[in-house]
Amino acid sequence: MSIESPIKIFSGEKSTYLAEEIARAYGTRLGKYTLQKFSDGEFQPSFEESVRGAHVFMIQSTFQPNDNLVELMMMIDAAKRASAYKVIAVIPYFGFARQDRKDKPRVSIGSKVVADTLHSLGVSRVMTMDLHADQIQGFFNVPVDHLYASSLFVPYIKSLKLKNPVIGSPDMGGTKRANAYARFLETPMLVSHKSREKANVVGQLTVIGPVKDRDVVIVDDMIDTAGTVTKASEIMMEKGANSVRVVATHPVLSGPAMERIEKSPIEEVIVSNTIPLKEKSDKITVLSVANIFADTIKKVYHRESISGNFIV
Repeated sequence: MSIESPIKIFSGEKSTYLAEEIARAYGTRLGKYTLQKFSDGEFQPSFEESVRGAHVFMIQSTFQPNDNLVELMMMIDAAKRASAYKVIAVIPYFGFARQDRKDKPRVSIGSKVVADTLHSLGVSRVMTMDLHADQIQGFFNVPVDHLYASSLFVPYIKSLKLKNPVIGSPDMGGTKRANAYARFLETPMLVSHKSREKANVVGQLTVIGPVKDRDVVIVDDMIDTAGTVTKASEIMMEKGANSVRVVATHPVLSGPAMERIEKSPIEEVIVSNTIPLKEKSDKITVLSVANIFADTIKKVYHRESISGNFIV
């Protein structure tokens, strides 16, 4: 007679706000977990309940990636040493995802380093959302459940009942995502072509596509310093757009991002809660991904198909 292994859901320190929502949506509670900190910055994770023989789901977004990633790695090691049956890393925001290729000599491919490290620690599976580049899934030698926040954003955009919508991509790399949104919303699309002077600094930006008298919705996987989207919104309004909104799954919002958004003509920024907002703004709307992750965890645990969770 086989015995079903129990499920345990734990959270890293900085993702507790989201993990609690996911656990409630699943119908359980978060497992007991502590993080002992030392004065020099070192820390030690500890599970305060048995995980022997359990499916252990560890929720930790790796925004401000260094400490959060190391904590996740040590949580995985602790669970494996405590005889967990399977360890699944749930990483709503996957840090280092922008380092997906060798774009100049003598640089690392950071996302491959993270994938190799998680695999070497013994993860059975990885669950994440809106990777910066789809090919990162191929860096892993375990199953990757790559979820999309479009199942939240598409219904929300429809609810706005925009009179003359058009979907925009902030750069050439985002055209596949923008095209998927445009297809589901049955709207045309436009593309912004940009050149960067250096990381997080936009040089020239050109908008290609229908703008005049349009309600523009720019879609992207993340919004970091907000330099691209605010510059694009200014150009679009100059070209006669009715309004500009931005949809971005991961609100990194570093450096001058909030100030730029507040001063920009952007009417609304719609984001998910894979990363907590550092400060609130009347321009920012936050949609929760908790139900998506809870449902996917349930289906993975019960060995059911998750293909119905995908819109884009």
